Amino acid sequence: MKPFTPFKLISLLILLGLSIPATAQQVEKQQYISLKEAITIAKQNNKTVQISGIEEKASLDDYNDAKNSILPNINVGGSYQRYSKITLYDHGLNDATQISRKPTPDAANLGLDVAFNVYSGGKSKSIIEESAFRKELSAINTKDQTGNIGLQTAVQYLDLVRLHHFKNLIEDQQKRAETRLKNITSFYKNQRVTKSDLLRAELTLSNVLLNKTQNDNDIEIVNKRLSLLLNTTEPVTFFPSDSLLTSSLKEIVLSNNKNDAGNSYLFQKTVMNSKIQSARIKNIQSNYYPTLSLVSGYGFNYPNNLFVPPVDQIYSVGFVGVRLNYNISSVYQNSNKVKAAKERLSGIELQKSWVKDNVNEDINALNIKYGEALNRIDVTDKSIEQAKVNFEIINTKYLNQLSLLTDLLDADNLYQESRYTYVNAQINALIIYYRLQYTTGNL
Repeated sequence: MKPFTPFKLISLLILLGLSIPATAQQVEKQQYISLKEAITIAKQNNKTVQISGIEEKASLDDYNDAKNSILPNINVGGSYQRYSKITLYDHGLNDATQISRKPTPDAANLGLDVAFNVYSGGKSKSIIEESAFRKELSAINTKDQTGNIGLQTAVQYLDLVRLHHFKNLIEDQQKRAETRLKNITSFYKNQRVTKSDLLRAELTLSNVLLNKTQNDNDIEIVNKRLSLLLNTTEPVTFFPSDSLLTSSLKEIVLSNNKNDAGNSYLFQKTVMNSKIQSARIKNIQSNYYPTLSLVSGYGFNYPNNLFVPPVDQIYSVGFVGVRLNYNISSVYQNSNKVKAAKERLSGIELQKSWVKDNVNEDINALNIKYGEALNRIDVTDKSIEQAKVNFEIINTKYLNQLSLLTDLLDADNLYQESRYTYVNAQINALIIYYRLQYTTGNL
């Protein structure tokens, strides 16, 4: 057997050291995803959407429970008692004697009773109606939460698109800065420029690298936010498969949207709250009316106390009848409750009108801002070419020592800013579009 040399031992330790982190560290998955896919996944997997779905199912159970209230009430009960001896007193608490309970110290009963509500002033109907409206309100809340998550996902996705475009623009600017520094370094060695130009060129490149680092960090942050919205089960780095930048965003026609406040989730919820309050008023008003029920029962009893003296035997008996009940105090106790409920309904109706006006105003404002964004795209699209030509002219002049470095850097910044503005204009237009979709209840 060959000896285990120190060199082999060191090599083995190095291999183990390299392999342990590789196995322990979790590899982050990379995934290309489109905007439509991101919105769809978020609507299905987001935790807040799931919570709304659970509440919607609970409201359905409440509605089914309310419908069951019209079914008859059936009760089964029984009891057993063992009586002690009866102590009898004469002359106050004097002369006590004890006798056994007649006909037996044992007593028991087992019975069944049924009650069916025939009339209660519409109370059962109003309870079912209110539960139905609450079920519909819960469904609207789920749609609202789903649309809200869809909007948040769209905003984060578009922000990711923006940052990836910025990354390309920064890398392009970095190449220009590196080339410029190389040229200025050569000029400085040949004493064609001063030390100030060299320092400014180095500083400009450093700033570009800092912007690149900041942009990369922003991409990582947006990725985490997008992962949270999509509720991914493992670490994922998302890459947008849609650039979404086109020279003509007018393909998105706003006239196809239902620009009506009546479709907004907020207005729909206000309408449903009004219906719920109306049903509640009916429920309160039902207290003015009597309740009429059909009642029936059948049971076994022991001993037989129907006769005098009681008989030591089991007997069974049943009955059927009606029960009428009227709460006279409701005449004066219920009036303020009805008045308060009607006043709240008036407030809800006023709120409904206010919400509709505000939603219409939001829709109008979004349409104006969308048109403004489209116009900005046209203007910035033309300015990019102008800024590029201006930069090339100033750059040529500087290389020929016919302009200052300050002019060249200003021209470079103007060119970079025009491209930033173009990207921002397109992304902002799409964000406005999706906000409009959500506001009109179409997302």
